[in-house]
Amino acid sequence: MKRKNIIVFIGLLPNMIFGQTRDSIELRYAAQVNAALLKQHLSVIASDEYEGRETGRKGQKMAALYIKEEFRRIGLKPGNDTSYFQNYPLVVRKPGNIDFVVNGTAYVYRQDFYTLPRPDFQDQTFETNEVVFVGYGINDSVSGYNDYPKALDVKGKAVLIYFGEPKAKDGKYLISGNTEQSAWSTSMVNKLNAAKRAGARTVLFVSEEAPASLKKNGKGSGERIKTPSEKPANQEVLVFYLSKEMADKLMGTSLEGLNKKNEEKVKRKSTHKKTKIKIDIHRDEPGYSGENVIGIVEGSTKKDEYVFVTAHYDHLGVINGEVYNGADDDGSGTVSVMSLARAFEKAKEEGHGPQRSIVFMTVSGEEKGLLGSGWYVDHPTIPLKKIVCDLNIDMIGRVDDAHKSAPEYVYVIGSDKLSSELHALNEKANDTYTKLKLDYTYNDVNDPNRFYYRSDHYNFAKNDIPVIFYFNGVHADYHQETDEIGKIDFGLMEKRARLVFFTAWQLANRPERIVVDSHKK
Repeated sequence: MKRKNIIVFIGLLPNMIFGQTRDSIELRYAAQVNAALLKQHLSVIASDEYEGRETGRKGQKMAALYIKEEFRRIGLKPGNDTSYFQNYPLVVRKPGNIDFVVNGTAYVYRQDFYTLPRPDFQDQTFETNEVVFVGYGINDSVSGYNDYPKALDVKGKAVLIYFGEPKAKDGKYLISGNTEQSAWSTSMVNKLNAAKRAGARTVLFVSEEAPASLKKNGKGSGERIKTPSEKPANQEVLVFYLSKEMADKLMGTSLEGLNKKNEEKVKRKSTHKKTKIKIDIHRDEPGYSGENVIGIVEGSTKKDEYVFVTAHYDHLGVINGEVYNGADDDGSGTVSVMSLARAFEKAKEEGHGPQRSIVFMTVSGEEKGLLGSGWYVDHPTIPLKKIVCDLNIDMIGRVDDAHKSAPEYVYVIGSDKLSSELHALNEKANDTYTKLKLDYTYNDVNDPNRFYYRSDHYNFAKNDIPVIFYFNGVHADYHQETDEIGKIDFGLMEKRARLVFFTAWQLANRPERIVVDSHKK
């Protein structure tokens, strides 16, 4: 061997272990993340048997057990003391559990009245002996039209409001002065805010079109799943929509007649009615729970620093008898996390484990409002200050319309928001190994989709933990029952998942922890 070659060989020794270069070791374990294994796992959790994996329901529990057993089988350390599960409480909120009694007569939800399933409605009782009919419920500073004169006291009371807005005899609207409706008609929010400012406790909207709205919105007012509030119940204004028949009985006269007497008048006359109303809202059913599934590959020299790899394993469940299997959303991310966990654990078993610890966490409750990841950052099993970053995988198995002709891509969101080093490291991993097109379209602060705020990484980012969100974009099957395994491109999914592997490998083994050096929106 020539002297020059000997010197080169010696120079390579620090990067050679048992005859292999560091790069070859990375490639060896990246190969554990492969299309066949991804398909094997996805064929299970995205099957009809798992009933769409809705949080708090049977299918989500089945998926949690499946992931836990895989983590246990491959040898991951439990991530919550001795358990792989982090359980968190849920309440199921059913907007139909409302008793609405007027002068001793009980009215029927979805027949006489309805309300939308707003998350701020707590279990509570509202009682009043007086209802104030305030016409159209408008207080418009420009036109001077005001249904809430200073002398009117509606504080803590129920106000009854007609839909729409008044017209003059010539057919023009009083607010706009022409034939176009103003914002007071097109949005109930304006009327609701006016009632709030006046101090009303309950707003009762009424319209001749209410029966159609009752049919449409009543059926659509399904249950909501949420974590129990750890804050005192607020006193948000209660909002109900009444049929005209119910409103007339409540006031003891025709509202249409009352309202016509006030048409075209700038100084409105409100009508007070001594009416005993009692509304009992008992909407929360406790006793449910969600689970985050957490496994750890413990690091060596820097084991008290943690790289997180996450995905949500819940989906939409069963809707109108159709199972929403969520093969892409987010079955693809879930099985990628499982495969990455297997790759890193195997590397550790063979003496090539990471210097930093890697936490593999699949969360539930994402589809309900990022509940599982939100619970985790509020109740962390690892101090947040020890978390280096979160690599979040949410939908990487499909191709969107924008990339049909060039499918070798992945959207990267959030990589530069908190750490320029994380952004550069991910780009280098891609340039070296996977060579995908990294599309930053949705990383733009002006992106109207606001995807940066819509997956589980955001709960980490809110706590100044650098993040990357890997995403294939939406497609025609997004949140549809047609998001099935037969439409997954497993070869492309493999390549995207390997990009996460290479990025995680570098994060876990680089000499210094990446720094938080930017705070971009």
